[in-house]
Amino acid sequence: MFAIVEIAAQQFEVRLNDVLNVPLLAGNSGDSLSFPNVLLVENQGQTTVGTPYTSASVTATIIEHGRDEKVLVFKKKRRKGYQKLNGHRQKYTQIKITSINA
Repeated sequence: MFAIVEIAAQQFEVRLNDVLNVPLLAGNSGDSLSFPNVLLVENQGQTTVGTPYTSASVTATIIEHGRDEKVLVFKKKRRKGYQKLNGHRQKYTQIKITSINA
């Protein structure tokens, strides 16, 4: 059984007991979240596609908050002596899928 769910304007394929890194969500470690925006559910060969959403929901638990690896942004203009280096670390929330209610 799997579902495609919309979390923070991004789509994720989830299965039971999956651990995902999603964009930063509000809440503390151990909190339970529910995601009602389920686009597709597949259960033992039976596929349900929403228009745009199905009546299913996905429940998850927050494991931790963190920051991804640094992404370097390098800018340069040739023959002008201009170079600029910026770094960025995106914040994320690690969640564990606890149930898929189809």
